[in-house]
Amino acid sequence: MTRQQSQQLAIWVITAVSAIVVIPILIVILYMLYNGISTISWEFISQPPRNGMTEGGIFPALLGTIFLTLGTAVAAIPLGVGAAIYLAEYAGDNRLTRAIRLAIVNLAGIPSIVYGLFGLGMFVLFLNYGTSILAGSLTLGLMTLPVIISTAEEAILSVPQEFRIVSLSLGATRWQTIRNQVLPHALPGIITGVILGLGRAAGETAPILFTVAAFYLPNLPKSIFDQSMALPYHLYVIATQVPGMPLGIQYGTALILLFIVLSLTLVATLIRSTMRRRREW
Repeated sequence: MTRQQSQQLAIWVITAVSAIVVIPILIVILYMLYNGISTISWEFISQPPRNGMTEGGIFPALLGTIFLTLGTAVAAIPLGVGAAIYLAEYAGDNRLTRAIRLAIVNLAGIPSIVYGLFGLGMFVLFLNYGTSILAGSLTLGLMTLPVIISTAEEAILSVPQEFRIVSLSLGATRWQTIRNQVLPHALPGIITGVILGLGRAAGETAPILFTVAAFYLPNLPKSIFDQSMALPYHLYVIATQVPGMPLGIQYGTALILLFIVLSLTLVATLIRSTMRRRREW
């Protein structure tokens, strides 16, 4: 087999593997669209559930998911980016930092239900926050931290070392160099990691099951110490716990949740592509 034939074979194999991955995803999305698109309307998005959740909309669950996502961002972004800056710019290559990086990798692979049980023990019971938006946001923030730290650190390390050398040689301090030279150029990767982490948090069920999610609430939450409905758990409830639930409502709810997660992924991709095109190196 010639080199050209080998390359052509490799291209066909890669194309086939890509199709094996993409086609099932497209089938799932199209199937959900077929079954759920007729249910989606302004009333479905803006109204609370009625008649044992077999009628009405998903507004409390949608709003709860937004609250939890914002709370996760507040809890995870400063700590995650700060930890990434420390590991990339200040920490030396020693046993401690290698152990920290290994711990971050291991934390990223822990099942989400373990985070839920930890959140139940730490935030709900020990710190006495109760089942609340605060407890759920902190739990999701912990779950999101490894993703944010890893992606932010990689983005910071990808900035050429020459930028740091020139800045320091002109009299800037180390922090001024990081703030004015490193972070602006690493921002596309950092934002991408943050948004992908938040997208994962928005779609998780197990952590919020123990810390914040309610089966049904007639009133909207008034503070971070209140329980809240959330789309992932609401979808689980209407799909498994409510008899006589119309399939249209189930698939419509799933479609809204999928739209939120895919929108976050698309936004991350667009931000990264736009900022990288403006980059001069």
